[in-house]
Amino acid sequence: MATPPRLNDKQRISWLRLIRTPNVGPATFRDLINRFGSAEAAIEMLPELMISGGAQRIVRVPSIGEAEVELEAAAKVGASLVAIGEADYPAMLRRMDQPPPILAIKGQPAVFNLPPVAIVGARNASLAGIKMARILAGDLGKAGYAIISGLARGIDAAAHKGALSTGTVAVLAGGLDRPYPPENLDLYDEMAAGSGAVVSEMPFGHEPRAQDFPRRNRLIAGLSLGLVVVEAAKRSGSLISARLAGEMGRLVFAVPGSPLDPRAAGANGLLKDGAILVTEATDVEIHLAPLIGAPAPQRQQLEEPPDFSSSPPPRDNDRARLIEALGPTPTSIDELIRHTGLHPAQVFMILLELDLAGRLERHSGGAVSLVDGEF
Repeated sequence: MATPPRLNDKQRISWLRLIRTPNVGPATFRDLINRFGSAEAAIEMLPELMISGGAQRIVRVPSIGEAEVELEAAAKVGASLVAIGEADYPAMLRRMDQPPPILAIKGQPAVFNLPPVAIVGARNASLAGIKMARILAGDLGKAGYAIISGLARGIDAAAHKGALSTGTVAVLAGGLDRPYPPENLDLYDEMAAGSGAVVSEMPFGHEPRAQDFPRRNRLIAGLSLGLVVVEAAKRSGSLISARLAGEMGRLVFAVPGSPLDPRAAGANGLLKDGAILVTEATDVEIHLAPLIGAPAPQRQQLEEPPDFSSSPPPRDNDRARLIEALGPTPTSIDELIRHTGLHPAQVFMILLELDLAGRLERHSGGAVSLVDGEF
């Protein structure tokens, strides 16, 4: 397969000047290039077009020197300004409407060759939500997926950390040299220096503003085959990301949460609206496998029931220990065994007792929880 053509230095500077011009977004950029054949020719026509459109004043086009300064700033931090159509430009972004003409990328472009899954959620996430995000990201990473998120506190950071060794991408709302929040700077550096990458469509030096985060969320959705919401309130950026993902034809997944926790209201609402329920990475893999031409993974099945004769019957303190470990959040039986240190047969017996007493709720993937009011 032929290598995609690269812009020459003059073309890259012209592209950068055009996309950094006020009122020129991805759609306008594309229309200008299609109409005038090149960014350089489009720049020459901008004043006339603005006057014809009734502009009160002609907006200023960045100078060649300013574009060169941004290119130098990128090179100084080991980043690249990659144009759509070039080899290092993420393939998934080309499939979205109005992709950014130029993307700043720092890290390993090879991560974009992996099938991508976004994991997003609340900044003020619960410990259970953070753990779930990290486990999902780790398991999906081991299965060969790249994890996409927004470097925010809470769920985003947990997802990135879970996939640090396998490949994860952070999308920034500000310039590539303005990572936010500051406490995730070390995580930013680990991703860029390891097997992941950080990306932004914003200029170097641009401080993120509130209106920039929905734009960032659009890229998170666009970069991904599917998007998983772990925790989200009813009004949150994660729900914006989910809506955008659905509009782009991406799959939308959600992890269920307790109805008593407002941080789970948004994810639970997505499930009511038809999002795919997720309690383990396999739930995601099964639905994405056909999209990447991979065989669907098989769920782990219990090969044979535990030998109840191989351990003594559970005692009252064993029951108390297991019940204390349970709660409203679905938990795997393997995790309960590891946490309590009880024999598997004892754990299964206690769960059987709780189930018969109407105190246990069973979830897909073999997870269990106590029913509301039992914790």
